[in-house]
Amino acid sequence: MKHYFWLYIIFFSLLFSSCITNKDVVYLQEKGTLANDSLQIQALSKPYRVQVNDILSINVKALDEELVSIFNPVETTATSGGQQGQSSLYFNGFTVDLHGNIKFPILGEINVLGYTIKEIEAQVKAELLKQYFKETAEIFVTVKLAGLRYTVTGEVGGTGVYTLYQDRVNIIEALANAGDIKNTGDRTDVLVIRQYPNGQQIHHIDLTDAAAMKSPYYYIQPNDMILVKPLKRKALGAGETASQTITTIASIFSVLVSTYFLTRNL
Repeated sequence: MKHYFWLYIIFFSLLFSSCITNKDVVYLQEKGTLANDSLQIQALSKPYRVQVNDILSINVKALDEELVSIFNPVETTATSGGQQGQSSLYFNGFTVDLHGNIKFPILGEINVLGYTIKEIEAQVKAELLKQYFKETAEIFVTVKLAGLRYTVTGEVGGTGVYTLYQDRVNIIEALANAGDIKNTGDRTDVLVIRQYPNGQQIHHIDLTDAAAMKSPYYYIQPNDMILVKPLKRKALGAGETASQTITTIASIFSVLVSTYFLTRNL
């Protein structure tokens, strides 16, 4: 009887420790990590500064549209149907080279490494006025990143490289676009691998905590890699739900009991 008691203890311990709970899968919970009870959190996203291999879409407008046409890329067949695809942006956009420069028509090379989009707009406009136009031309320069490209891998619905045509994307939106994190994914320690001028760095963010919205990694940046690790429960082979876990543990329990009686009768 004593043997059965310990087997029951092991059975229920495994059951309760291996089930995936509500706290494991709910985003942005209030864990008492905020300064007050209010969930109104000021976004910490800072203006993005352009880096090597970024692709910029630059459009110049003026009173004389024909005059500025030489500065604007001609749409290829891939773009004539409407929204630009990633391949057309690669050919028509301005890629930042290893020295941080873009090659702009007439103006030549312009260094944009480390500048914000607004700063690049002002820089291009200033160069146009200096070399080509007069103030009366009323030039208007628009600079945008040619899509926010990022990579998602690990315990998500769909791993891969994605591009969103938005100025700002938070990490939950990015993950939702990739099929969201599976129930077996660890939301408490999501890795964000971010590119910097001196190399890449790995950052950690707990998406089950509402305080994540205050993290500088809550809003993703171009070329970010998001890695979702599996929960330890998955490594143990436990099920995602209580019924799956009971089935798994019951099978193990049955094997142990059978083995016990077989060895006892030997």
